[in-house]
Amino acid sequence: MIACCDGLKGFPQAIESVYPQTQVQVCIVHLIRNSLRHVPWKESRAVAADLKPIYQAATLEESEAALDAFAHKWDETYPGISQIWIRHWDNVAPLFQYPMAIRKVIYTTNAIESLNRSLRKVIKTKAVFPNEESVYKLMFLAMRNISKRWTRPILNWKAALSHFAILFPTRFNY
Repeated sequence: MIACCDGLKGFPQAIESVYPQTQVQVCIVHLIRNSLRHVPWKESRAVAADLKPIYQAATLEESEAALDAFAHKWDETYPGISQIWIRHWDNVAPLFQYPMAIRKVIYTTNAIESLNRSLRKVIKTKAVFPNEESVYKLMFLAMRNISKRWTRPILNWKAALSHFAILFPTRFNY
């Protein structure tokens, strides 16, 4: 239904070609990190504070106005930042059709990256696998152990599920 990706070139198109009904969204955290790479440390807090109105806006129109205000303020010094956001705008815009509480559930890929990092750590210790089944078994056991650390529930997840059921009635069985 929704794919949140980190902004790699061609990744949204690849997802859309395989899953044409999927709503592709860029990870806001990655977009912010990518934006702040162009800024010296001393000014990064000010730039980050000025980016907030873009992704925390209540509506798409407010967000576009905030992006214009950001560009007006910072383009002379750091013109690349607003261009990053404009380049990814088609994959930022879907975020604004959700209520604020649900956006916090779907705006980042950090949980997935954490899981991938944990799985890579398990795989790295094993040099060779005797067969494909042994890889599956190791991944299963690793996932079982990793999931034991997931003690904190995702905030507003039930509200998000209800909203997904409304937005995707034919593809979501709630």
